[in-house]
Amino acid sequence: MNTICAFERIKAAAIEDWTRYVDHPFIRQMEAGTLPEAVFRQYLIQDYLFLIQYARAYALAITKSRTLEDMQIARAGLNAILDEMNLHVRLCERWGLRPEQLEHTPEHTATVAYTRYVLDCGHTGDLLDLQVALAPCMIGYAEIGRRLAPALLANPEHPYREWISEYASDGFQQAAQAAIAHIDRLAGQAMTEARFAQLVTIFATASRLEADFWQMGFDLAADTPCLQR
Repeated sequence: MNTICAFERIKAAAIEDWTRYVDHPFIRQMEAGTLPEAVFRQYLIQDYLFLIQYARAYALAITKSRTLEDMQIARAGLNAILDEMNLHVRLCERWGLRPEQLEHTPEHTATVAYTRYVLDCGHTGDLLDLQVALAPCMIGYAEIGRRLAPALLANPEHPYREWISEYASDGFQQAAQAAIAHIDRLAGQAMTEARFAQLVTIFATASRLEADFWQMGFDLAADTPCLQR
């Protein structure tokens, strides 16, 4: 089968779930600068916990790799995730939250559902399954970063400037393009029509779990009125 731009084929087949994720009200409100700080704070704390498990998934990708090149790609992804956690630490320190406090925060069910799904895809499948499960986070955040970047030009005092700048940065955009290229290469080696349908299911499920993760921020803020400002 034609495996050129396999990632784009997978995304197109799951476009409804993908759109619900990248165009969630969380993103629209962040773009407008109207996202309540309490919602963002709850999301960011859980995202710190998410990234711990996401880093483990990239470590798992190293063990799933059959070539040194694949191992190096997984290592680069792991390093990028560990660096990304520094953003969360910096932002949370402004609210008086230290890293050890973040690490002892209970994981929300949305965090558990998403991270364990990705890890399960990696444990039960191969490297391609794992990379497709990881894709909505890395590639989706890059797409969101590009979309939201113009809002920073329109509003020099944008409240979410640092977060948007992180994901709109050249470094993150390049990492996302590398992830796409890696999926396309792996698919060129292993993807059949039957396998394509399975990969679409993985990608669509992960995209739905991403949307649920945004919604979690609203739900937690609503349940914790003391954090409202």
